[in-house]
Amino acid sequence: MTLFISFLLIKMIFMRQKFHKYLKLLLGFYRLNGKKGAKIMIMRIWHGVTLKSKSDNYFDYMMKTGVKMYRSLKGNQGVYVLRRTYDRKAEFLLLSLWDSFNSIRQFAGPDIEKAVYCFPEDKEFLLELEPCVKHYEVLAFFNEE
Repeated sequence: MTLFISFLLIKMIFMRQKFHKYLKLLLGFYRLNGKKGAKIMIMRIWHGVTLKSKSDNYFDYMMKTGVKMYRSLKGNQGVYVLRRTYDRKAEFLLLSLWDSFNSIRQFAGPDIEKAVYCFPEDKEFLLELEPCVKHYEVLAFFNEE
C-alpha cells in the first residue's frame, strides 16, 4: 500500500497536468480501503425518452442547457450523458456526481427525488416528463488511467 501511494505522489509531482486525476485515484484508494469519515459522492440519475429522429438535436440541447447548468453549480463533480436507441425512440440517462445531498438541494429544492425541468424546450423533446430521479452513494470508483 505504501509503495502504491508513493508511486502516485511521484507521478503527481512529475505530471502536474494530470494532478487532479491522480488525486482522485489516491482518494478513491483510501475510500476503497475503508478509511472512516471518507466523503462519499452522490450520483443523481435522471431518465428521459425522446423520438429517435430528435435524439441528436436533444443531445445538443442537453449539452447547452442541463449539462451546462449542472457543471456550473457548486458541488458538481461531473456529468455523464448516456443514450440508447431502439425502435423509434432514444432513451437518455443523465448521471451527475455531487459532493453531498445539500449540493443537490441547492438546485432541486427540499424534495431531491423530484425531477427538475428548468428549460422550456424540455416539453418539445421529451415524450414524458418523468416525475422522479434516483440517487445512489458512490462507494467505489475505478479508473485505469
